[in-house]
Amino acid sequence: MRKARILFVSSEIHPYLEMDEQSKIARFLPQGIQERGKEIRTFMPKFGCINERRNQLHEVIRLSGMNLIIDDSDHPLIIKVASIQAARMQVYFIDNEEYFQRKQTFRDAENVFFPDNDDRSIFFCRGVLETVKKLGWAPDIIHCHGWLTALLPLFIKTSYKDDPMFHNSKVVYSLYNDSFEESFSENFGKKTLMEGLVANDVKELKEHNYVGLTKLAMQWSDGVIQGSETIHPKVDEAFKSLSKPTLQYQAPDDYVSAYDNFYDEALLEDVVLAD
Repeated sequence: MRKARILFVSSEIHPYLEMDEQSKIARFLPQGIQERGKEIRTFMPKFGCINERRNQLHEVIRLSGMNLIIDDSDHPLIIKVASIQAARMQVYFIDNEEYFQRKQTFRDAENVFFPDNDDRSIFFCRGVLETVKKLGWAPDIIHCHGWLTALLPLFIKTSYKDDPMFHNSKVVYSLYNDSFEESFSENFGKKTLMEGLVANDVKELKEHNYVGLTKLAMQWSDGVIQGSETIHPKVDEAFKSLSKPTLQYQAPDDYVSAYDNFYDEALLEDVVLAD
């Protein structure tokens, strides 16, 4: 019997970005899960504000070099990696000069929401999945943190569902207090479409904003966790109406154990961990 494999995907991880609730969970949850006997991989975007020399990032040539088509344009995918030595944990970074080499994360220096954040989300999510395929590492659970990862459940359950790397993967989405008032481009839903996806799959993106995107993530996930004590009211309402496995907010001292139990009891019970 092999170890259960958990893939963690987050828009932020401490110490590469400032510590807040999400970046702290995305840092210490994988470590805690690894210490409980599961195998892990961790991904985040390589934002331009992350100092590569100080954090000892280096490019993984064998994983880089692919082009992803987003909105009819080619975008090179670059993969970098660094280690958090204290946790014995590697972090893979999704990079692209156009999307992630700016010094800010989701807003410019004037606090204006980047108009291409929807394209960045598509690129990041597809980049993670294509890199995992190259790694040849089939995850049993994919745990998504932050709205930038919200398209992952959709992609895994549609376009990638027949891929051997993801055919048996369960998807967990964590809800955070990370909402924003701005809208994405009106054709956001159309831009997500690729082989295995039809317009009806992204009908939630008719509401092309934070709420619509989060509802889409919950729709396609196998389990949903309330990661923040307070979340957007409309998201909270949708969360409480779900008829799939859910986990309420857990205090900082309790979440690692609670999440591990959630993986085992709600999602891994029917997964055969064969060699």
